[in-house]
Amino acid sequence: MGGNQTSVTEFLLLGFPLSPRMKVLLFGLFSVFYAFTLLGNGVILGLISLDSQLHTPMYFFLSQLATVDIAYACNTVPQMLVNLLSPAQPISFAGCMTQTFLFLTFALTECFLLVMMSYDRHVAICLPLRYSTIMSWRVCVTLVVTSWTLGVLLALVDLVLLLPLPFCGPQKVNHFFCEIVAVLKLACADTHVNEVVIVAAGVLALVGPLLVIVVSYGHILRAVLRIQSMEGRRKAFSTCSSHLCVVGLFYGTAIIMYVGPQRGDPQEQKKYLLLFHSLFNPMLNPLIYSLRNREVNAALRRRLEKVRPS
Repeated sequence: MGGNQTSVTEFLLLGFPLSPRMKVLLFGLFSVFYAFTLLGNGVILGLISLDSQLHTPMYFFLSQLATVDIAYACNTVPQMLVNLLSPAQPISFAGCMTQTFLFLTFALTECFLLVMMSYDRHVAICLPLRYSTIMSWRVCVTLVVTSWTLGVLLALVDLVLLLPLPFCGPQKVNHFFCEIVAVLKLACADTHVNEVVIVAAGVLALVGPLLVIVVSYGHILRAVLRIQSMEGRRKAFSTCSSHLCVVGLFYGTAIIMYVGPQRGDPQEQKKYLLLFHSLFNPMLNPLIYSLRNREVNAALRRRLEKVRPS
């Protein structure tokens, strides 16, 4: 850095360029969505923990997904809500770097968890007689630990490359949280290596896993079409439809943000896509699984009957 440059110790999050009235309206709306996110995923976690009939590999992975969704939303949404009422609130350099690291960790972990869930469905439908042997609890725990480890390590690579960069102003982050691409734009140094690593990580964590999921579901579809009874086909499809909906929502928005071509004003587009990714995805996931899953609905009814006064 030159002698007339000073290091940035905090950043200002600009949020959304909206009128004060619209910001108050969105604050109320997003607060409700955030509450539903915590409630919905919390209910999923509670049901899986308390109902012994849900102590299976499929719901073990679902509990991990719910945990990631809660953490994902808690990392970004509260800051956004604060900024809607009090625009351009400062966040410390350390706080910004922590938020960036946690966002990447939870997002990448969810990528890998969705792959593990597709593998679980592949084994359940294509190799039903060997399911309990292949998907032992040791294997399930190993797959989950692998997902979290890969998520942390890939996020750590981005953070290690981000921390040494000089930030000498301006300090205004054009986003509602410390998203890594928006923060990189403020660095007063060459960020080409960082940008290449982000794209490479996006391909590794998004395109690669998505191809694995597509191949898995190709095998699943072929196995389902061999089932003679319509009831058997319906049951097989019902166990996969929820997962496919979640995969479509998550990977669709993520690939558009970090891998797809950029048109118009990419920064503003990414901001609204990440809003969907951070707020709506975690809120919709428990709804998708509860509305389309008989076992979850049955478990919820059993718990309600137990707490209902006789």
